[in-house]
Amino acid sequence: MLYDVYLSTIDRLSSLICSVADTLWDDPELGYAEYHASDLLTRTLSEHGFTVERGVAGIPTAFRATFGEGEPRLGILAEYDALAGLNQVACETAPAQRPGITNGHGCGHNLFAAGSLAAALAVKSYIEAAGKGSVTLFGCPAEEGGGGKVFMARAGAFSGIDAIVSWHPESMYMVRTRPALANVEVDYTFDGVASHAGAAPDKGRSALDAVELMNVGVNFLREHMELTSRIHYAILDSGGTAPNIVQSHAVVRYLIRAVDAASVRELRARVDRIAQGAALMTDTKVSWQTVSAYSDLITIPALQACANEAMHDIPLPVPTEEELAFGRTLQTTWKLTPAQAALPPFAMTVRDPAPPVAHGGSTDTADVSWNCPTVQMHIGTWAVGTPGHSWQSTSQSRGSYAKKAAMYAGKAVAATLMRLMEHPEILAQAKAEHAEKTAGGYVCPLPEDLQPAIHK
Repeated sequence: MLYDVYLSTIDRLSSLICSVADTLWDDPELGYAEYHASDLLTRTLSEHGFTVERGVAGIPTAFRATFGEGEPRLGILAEYDALAGLNQVACETAPAQRPGITNGHGCGHNLFAAGSLAAALAVKSYIEAAGKGSVTLFGCPAEEGGGGKVFMARAGAFSGIDAIVSWHPESMYMVRTRPALANVEVDYTFDGVASHAGAAPDKGRSALDAVELMNVGVNFLREHMELTSRIHYAILDSGGTAPNIVQSHAVVRYLIRAVDAASVRELRARVDRIAQGAALMTDTKVSWQTVSAYSDLITIPALQACANEAMHDIPLPVPTEEELAFGRTLQTTWKLTPAQAALPPFAMTVRDPAPPVAHGGSTDTADVSWNCPTVQMHIGTWAVGTPGHSWQSTSQSRGSYAKKAAMYAGKAVAATLMRLMEHPEILAQAKAEHAEKTAGGYVCPLPEDLQPAIHK
């Protein structure tokens, strides 16, 4: 392959890259508290000649690490936050808890960070030889519900970047073509009047009743909204555990998704009115607070084609017999579709990009995509059919095959970036497509006064 001499940097530094992946897995930190992860990544990048800017957008665990100068100015994304409640022993085929640990890398962000680091180091070797361009690795905290990239986008962190190439752990190898929904996350707080539920029920005004009535109202709303929209909720505070006390305070969190920001605002206004109606019915008071908000994802066909070519050029990792046996055993712990059951335990081919289809998920990478042309790759770090955010994905994310796949991801990201440096016409086409799709300009979906929930 044309770029083998530069991609060999990843093979040469494989011990470092795998060590980073394992170290992050061993110490899983939640969003906005990834201090050890951020320190490890920035220290490693600095030691390899990158200029590091910490505390981007006022977030202590966000960073930019840049090598080179001038055009083109290309970027890579890295995530490194874990998920609460996914403590799991590595490489086990049954649920097992690590003592003293509560979190876990069930979304593979330890691999994400290590693979992106690998890509940055490979592109650095190309820039040193070519004497042109720059690459910036963006350290992006709190992807899991915290929307770190949205705050970074609001602060202009991605301004001046010509294109960004990213990836994510999955159970397939394919360039992402599917869209992602815009969303808003809102906490609705109801306040009523406490009272003895048996002796003086007439004196009480139940905040929990209001939450339940709101949930019923939203359930009826689902029949009368766009099929592509989604609404989910979780009760954060039910008002206590004593049934003989009328609950005077209750909180429910709603996640509202739609195809774009305007549709989210319209749907959210309907949910707000349902909350007001629930308060009116229960003689309580309601207030609400936005927790996070994401834009819809902008896809760029020119970048997708470039990334697809790079992925097909690079040999996929080959699982050992031991890794295949591990994958087969794990697959017995979830239900495979007939099509999945007919496949090897790990993906063995790169799929061609599929036509875009409706998708109910969201990503804070969407806000990056509004600021510069962006492409993402699905990389098969996990056995076919693995459910994300599960003990099974957590278990695999420290495994030997997963780390081989993360290094493949580093090569695929790096090769895509090098193609863009070698072929300015592809980058020009990507920028033209981006300009057309974002003609209305980026409007950050966050309220101006909303700040990230930083953990000290």
